[in-house]
Amino acid sequence: MQNEELGSRASLLALSEGEQARPRTAVRILGIETTCDETAASIFTAEPRILSSVVSSQAKMHARFGGVVPEMASRAHLQNLTPVVEQALAEAETTFDDLDAVAVASQPGLVGSILVGLTAAKAFAAALEIPLLTFNHVEAHLFACQMQREETIFPCIGLVASGGHSNLFLCKSASDMLMIGATIDDAAGEAFDKVASLLGLGYPGGPAIEKAAADGNPKAFAFPRAFLKDDRLDFSFSGLKTAVRYALFGQNAAKTDAPLSPQLVADAAASFQAAVVDVLMAKCRQACLKHDMARLCVGGGVAANSSLRQKLEAMCAAENFDLVVPPISWCTDNAAMASIVVDRFRRGESDPLDIDATPGLIRK
Repeated sequence: MQNEELGSRASLLALSEGEQARPRTAVRILGIETTCDETAASIFTAEPRILSSVVSSQAKMHARFGGVVPEMASRAHLQNLTPVVEQALAEAETTFDDLDAVAVASQPGLVGSILVGLTAAKAFAAALEIPLLTFNHVEAHLFACQMQREETIFPCIGLVASGGHSNLFLCKSASDMLMIGATIDDAAGEAFDKVASLLGLGYPGGPAIEKAAADGNPKAFAFPRAFLKDDRLDFSFSGLKTAVRYALFGQNAAKTDAPLSPQLVADAAASFQAAVVDVLMAKCRQACLKHDMARLCVGGGVAANSSLRQKLEAMCAAENFDLVVPPISWCTDNAAMASIVVDRFRRGESDPLDIDATPGLIRK
């Protein structure tokens, strides 16, 4: 499918040409997410109710490099965005004329990737004369927990663990999330990718390590658990990654092309995964107790890890905490979580068309 010019109203309304607009029955908002290597679009209502969610992944393209190549990612977004938006509209039986607003992630992430989605969203908003609402990609991962529940998830402690972020939040509402902890180096998902590379398991590392760990002994290696007993609610996974390298190749040896035995790979994967899970679980418990909060919400790609889910369930059951984790399809990057903007939309808020991308995550 060829890309269309995003700047002209004629091309924006291409799906509507020759069709009768459907009767207006509910608010319809277009969500766009392009912060990293997934091009995503969604149509949702103001309840919110998700009418469609389409994701085009670039994982195979980046796999040979062992991680995301920013320039390639932004170029792929340019190619994929129009077809993804068209598919989201079609699946929701919606036309451009039906839209009441457009929501887009403007922070944090890869600046080139963010700009693709943000520029397109501005064009939609200007051409269709509808409000533009931007949102924080990391905070939206927590709002994914709300999308499966009728009752509010707020207030809560929120953990976002993904390839680029490991953050704890004190969440009072969808628009009031205070960061109370963060990684000082590698994010949890980033550590999964790097250790998977050491083990020869490929990219993305999270699913690969989880699969390998199923046949391993999580106690085979006593890998470090940074800050496990510290009062601060921060994370550090860089030393853990280094410990895995030393365990595999020795402290003075560089990585070689010599194959590792399948059992060594499985044991290292299981022991590494156990260390990450222990730290994430401990800091979540610590944050809930410190802030007297009985609900824990978890989002981000690492939240798809079954071992983490099981350990968090056990911990929350023991502490009498309410645990909320989205379905796996809403843990990884998607545009349905753009529905975090619905409260702002109901209040009549919008963002100016000259709003810029903010690639870094600002600590509040």
